[in-house]
Amino acid sequence: MVYGIYSSAAGLLANQYRQEVLANNLANVNTAGFKQDLTVIRERQPASRENLVDPEWSDHTLAGLTGHVLVAPTTTSFESGTLETTGKPLDVAIAGEGFFRVRAGGMDRYTRDGRFTLSPDGTLVTAAGNAEVLDETGRPIHVPRNLQGQVRIDANGEVRAGNRSFGRVGVVEFDDRSLLRKTGGNLLESLGARARSVEPTLHSGAIEGSNVDPTRTMVSMIEVTRAYQMNATLVGLADQTLGRAVNDIARVK
Repeated sequence: MVYGIYSSAAGLLANQYRQEVLANNLANVNTAGFKQDLTVIRERQPASRENLVDPEWSDHTLAGLTGHVLVAPTTTSFESGTLETTGKPLDVAIAGEGFFRVRAGGMDRYTRDGRFTLSPDGTLVTAAGNAEVLDETGRPIHVPRNLQGQVRIDANGEVRAGNRSFGRVGVVEFDDRSLLRKTGGNLLESLGARARSVEPTLHSGAIEGSNVDPTRTMVSMIEVTRAYQMNATLVGLADQTLGRAVNDIARVK
């Protein structure tokens, strides 16, 4: 009975976490360049099978049962989103592989969000203004004040005003995307993965939409909610059974 409570409680925690991840994905369904997170649930082996205790000390009946469930490391889906035409001169989208290279807080970061703008001093920055967009050499891109009204990004990634070029937006790729982690603000950091420059296919005047499928996500949230409710019901039933065992069955007449 206590085993059943622990098992159902593990299901509650796992489904609560799944719901939080799904809710965050759904909240970013309209965020340009957003990449959804995917939760993975795996079976936890009994302690005796994980060599955490001496098998002789373990109950042989319980050792043959599952050790409940665990949330495996959450992964990010880097599947491309759909391209959306905006017509804005500083919007640009990557078709295929690659990430825009930016700098936030003195550290290199990466994003698929191509909504760029100019800061008051003429530096090309992300839409939130929290990161400078870097060129192919890793330097910020600046546009003189008198030309800021004419600036645009062309299909080659060149930041231009008239016939003048002020740099080309830097785009990099990673051989191992699993080493990329979200840092907030629609930015990614590299945990040891080496960035390499690539020749991207860009679309000016467009942005990449989120890769979240709202319908599928809503269906998953309903599924998780029902699983959570079922585990909560099982906890209550196990508690009632345990209460009867203590108060009724074991009563000495």
